[in-house]
Amino acid sequence: MKPIHIKSDSSTIKQAAIINAVSKYATVIINLILTAILARILTPEDYGIVAVTTVFTNFFGVFADMGIGTAIIQNKELTKDDINNIFSFTIRQGVVLMFCFAGFSIPLSAFYENSVYIPIGILLAGSLFFGTVNMVPNAILMKEKKFINVGLRTIVAAILSGGFAVFLAYIGLGYYALVLQSLLSGIVLFVWNYCSTKPKFKWRYGKESLNKVRRFSSFQFGFNFINYFARNSDNLLISKFMDEAALGYYDKAYKLMLYPINYLTNVITPVMHPILSDYQDDKVVIYKKYISVLKILSLLGIFITPFCYNASDEIILIVFGSQWANAIPCFRYMSLAIWAQMLLSSTGSVFQSAGRTDTMFKSGIITSIMTVSAILLGLIEGSTVAVARNIAISYNLQFVFMYYLLIKKVLGFEFIDFLKELLPDIIALSIMLCLGMCASNYFKIEGLLFSAIIKCVMTGVIYICYLLISKRYRVLLKLFNR
Repeated sequence: MKPIHIKSDSSTIKQAAIINAVSKYATVIINLILTAILARILTPEDYGIVAVTTVFTNFFGVFADMGIGTAIIQNKELTKDDINNIFSFTIRQGVVLMFCFAGFSIPLSAFYENSVYIPIGILLAGSLFFGTVNMVPNAILMKEKKFINVGLRTIVAAILSGGFAVFLAYIGLGYYALVLQSLLSGIVLFVWNYCSTKPKFKWRYGKESLNKVRRFSSFQFGFNFINYFARNSDNLLISKFMDEAALGYYDKAYKLMLYPINYLTNVITPVMHPILSDYQDDKVVIYKKYISVLKILSLLGIFITPFCYNASDEIILIVFGSQWANAIPCFRYMSLAIWAQMLLSSTGSVFQSAGRTDTMFKSGIITSIMTVSAILLGLIEGSTVAVARNIAISYNLQFVFMYYLLIKKVLGFEFIDFLKELLPDIIALSIMLCLGMCASNYFKIEGLLFSAIIKCVMTGVIYICYLLISKRYRVLLKLFNR
């Protein structure tokens, strides 16, 4: 059987990003509305309980993926029979993981001395199964660059699962509303993707198909595995050494910090690997295309970061209400890492497109050590605010380390030349933060909404002045003119 070759001429990064942007921004508006409603119905303890279980579902989810999805996108020589063999393997894998996680909920409840984790674990085991079997259909859609299909399904899943969660919370089901939201979302995504791609299940599958993606996926899996622990060790440790309310406040601040990262950078980054993988043997093309994307992400980040930092009180209280006021200090510190995080979130796609998941895995070991060390130092101080501060410092240090490996070791360009491309933005970001802090100290504005608007306008004025003085506005003009 001949390999499946996907033509990419009709899909540029910009075209794919525009399609992805429509779905992402529609989804973020839907999720913000639904989250604001749920935050006023549910308690911090409800979110804290689900946050603990989610940590472990994400852990099992690492085994569910095993890097196979990205390997399918990267490998251009896979046949339809190979795809069917890999899909058949993931179904068996999903069944095993589902039963393992359901059984794991028993010792989990004993560890946290709370029996509620058993029924929650059983329900989330179903979500884990659908996430596992959805891996291949989703990878097929991304490989074939069917971004409209992917975007539409994301909106539908968000509306159905989020609306269902609000209804369940309203009738008093508490944290079960969040759990069943995850389960319904997984079912909708799988059914949609499967009907769109129709991979076939085989009782006997050829293991040679798995061997074709083994090396690439194994390093991807290794990176996902250690990155999981680094990203979730804060929740695990806070839940053990502090109360559930403290975890709830911290988790809410962390997830809010991720919103601009997930819904601005994820407009571009999910489509980068399917497109840049077509140039896996031409590092120059990958570098040039990536730099153009990175400049856009940087310009977005230098506006979002100072605004989130200086308007942290207003953002938390407006979006979630006064009962979440204790999350403000954590969010303020975490917002200092938004710019670095926005840029770092795109590195994985480039490592993958260059076929260097081995280097990505090695870098993940170092960055994980940095993250866990920052969390432990914060816990020694005895507060989630200290953890948030140290996490922000760690992410900014990881920015330097990760980009040195990516630019110098993987793509073969000079790191100093790379930094020169971003130096004006780094200077502007520092100035905007300082000016915002000074203005906040000297001027007190009554009214949350009015205060947020004023701070947004002030940040915007400084931002526009920077674009004009540095002539960085040309980057945005090129984006809209092409």
